This record gives sequence, structure tokens and C-alpha cells, in this order.
Amino acid sequence: MPDARPRVIAHLDCDAFFATVELLRRPELRGLPVIVAGNGPRSVVTTASYEARAFGVGSAMPAATALRLCPHAVVIPPDHAAYSEASRRVWARVGTHLDRLQRMGIDESYADLTGTPRPVAVLRAAVADVLEATGVQLSVGLGPSRLVAKCCSDVGKPAAFTAMGREEAARRFASAGVRRLPGIGPRSAERLAAMGIHRIGELQAADPDDLARRFGERWGRALHALGWFHDDSPVVTDPGPAKSVSSEVTFDEDITDPAAMEETLGHLSERLEGSVHRGGRRGRTVAIKVRLSDWTTVTRARTLPGPVDDAATIARVARTLLREYAPPLPVRLLGVRLAGFVDEAARAPAPGLPDPAGQMSMPADHPGNMSAM
Repeated sequence: MPDARPRVIAHLDCDAFFATVELLRRPELRGLPVIVAGNGPRSVVTTASYEARAFGVGSAMPAATALRLCPHAVVIPPDHAAYSEASRRVWARVGTHLDRLQRMGIDESYADLTGTPRPVAVLRAAVADVLEATGVQLSVGLGPSRLVAKCCSDVGKPAAFTAMGREEAARRFASAGVRRLPGIGPRSAERLAAMGIHRIGELQAADPDDLARRFGERWGRALHALGWFHDDSPVVTDPGPAKSVSSEVTFDEDITDPAAMEETLGHLSERLEGSVHRGGRRGRTVAIKVRLSDWTTVTRARTLPGPVDDAATIARVARTLLREYAPPLPVRLLGVRLAGFVDEAARAPAPGLPDPAGQMSMPADHPGNMSAM
């Protein structure tokens, strides 16, 4: 029988996570603008402290651009092994307070607190405990759905703690741009703008039939539902073994330099290494995902003779795949995926790497595709 109790869903997000980990190791830099980026001339920003963000610095921005915006910033090379270990400690600590938790990445998770007595007190205790034990500050959004919770966790960052109901969220965010809604990416936003829809309130007022004609029946009506913050997607606490792990980045500005693309693939491969090491897994298939400036998205994959789990090998194969593809247009997104794990070889994805079984095919910026790659 379905649970009739009102849903209570939280989104927990680590504030400026990579920068926080670096500042914990270098407390003398607290209060200064800090950029985490590689040392090469083609490096991109992995993350930035809030002091650097005040100058307009953002993740995936070319490091050279970031330093023009904030020339006195301190630049630190990324250490993905350290970030993976810090992430493990953060979520292990959270797990001592919340037992229905869905990890969405290295720095964010959803929690289902439906039926939990005094859920706000439980969440505040978890946030305080994590801060004391790890030094990482969590922002929390609380609502009746993942959608509301995700939007709320960004309100008042850093150290946000915001709760709203669906109707309140629909009112409070009505003046925000449609990109504020998780799942509406640049392409959908551009198509909505062509219809004169720029803000969430305008999406709410749109004719669902018009949206269905423009975007297709399912996605058009899903967009209208998003505008009204309708969402019944579950918090999946036991998703089963992942068929693949992936990491991707969307650039603030499209890039054309092959050296910058290859450096980015190296950083993404280091993130993957941390993920597969945490799970004690190795995979045989390496794939890249490339989204061009015209939103054409392609994947290329190679299945290796034996399983691998090290960043150097993953990056080498990924760079080879990129060179062989030779993107014909500027690139706005790059991703790397490892699949074909040895402990589930019988179910390993084919080299084309379709989405995991059971996941519906949706537009790239649909909310069902909020996780990486």
C-alpha cells in the first residue's frame, strides 16, 4: 500500500566543496579568493571559494579568464583523491543521522525523512555534526519533493537551511529564470525564450498544449509540471550496483583548444579513479561524451582487453577517443565514463554505452538526467 504520509525530502549540498577541502588543509588562506585549477596555460577552474565567486569566477571557466576577473586569487591544483576521501567521510557521517540517503555525486545527496519525528532537528544535528567532524559546511533544502528541496538548498548559501511547500516554492521562485529549475538546461531555456518564456512564472502561465506542441507531449507537459514544482520522483536509497560511473563538465564558454580538452579529460579521469576506488571496482569500457556548440551530443567508447581503475589509463584512452573523433565544432561539454565492471561482466554495457537499463530516454537537460553523464 502506498505511503499516505506527507513526503519530507531534503537536499544536502556541500558548500564550495573542493575549495573547502583545500582551505581545511591551508587555513592561512581563509578569507582569500581561492581558485582550484590546474597549472597549465589551458587549465579550467574546478571550483572557487565564495570570495573568488564574488568576482564572477565560476567552475569550468578557463583559468586564464578567472585570473583576469580576480588577478589576486590564489590558485591551487586539484587533488581529487583528497576530495574523494573528504566526500567519503562527510556522507558516512551524514549516514549516522539519516538512513534513507541517495548519493547524487561527490558533494550532494537527497534524504527521505518521511515519517521522521522532528525532521528539522534531525537535519540540523546532522549539519552540525558534519561541520564539527569534517570541517565541511552543508546547505540544506527541505520540501515535499526532490525538486523543491533542490531549489531550496541554494537559497541563502553558504550554510543555507531553507524549507518550503510546493505552493510556496511556486510563488517564491516565480520571478526566477527558468534555468533555476533543475532539469531545464540551456537548450530548453533557449526554446522557451523563443516562446517568450524566460521566468518560472511565465512557464506556469504557459498553455500546456502549446508546450506539448513545441517540445513533444511528454517533455512539454513535464516542463509545465516543473514550473508548478510538481514532482513525485523517489529518493532511491538502494539503487543496486551501478553499471557505470561517469564525470562530466559543462564549460562556461565553448572551447576549441585540443590541449584544454585533453587536460579536462585528465581531471575528469582523476575524479573517476576516486569513485571506482571507493567502490573497489574496475571496468573494461572507457567512453567519452562530447557536446558541441550546436548541442549535437556524441559518445565514443573503447572496450579494453582487461579491467582498469587508474586515472592514467582512463585518461589515455579518453584522449585517444577524442583525437579520433576530432570535434568539428567548439565543445561545450566533456564527459568520461567507465563501464563493463568485472563483477558484472555478464551485464556489461555494449561499447555504445546506452543509459542504464530501465532509464527512460529523455532530453539531455530533462530532470531525469540530473546526475552526471
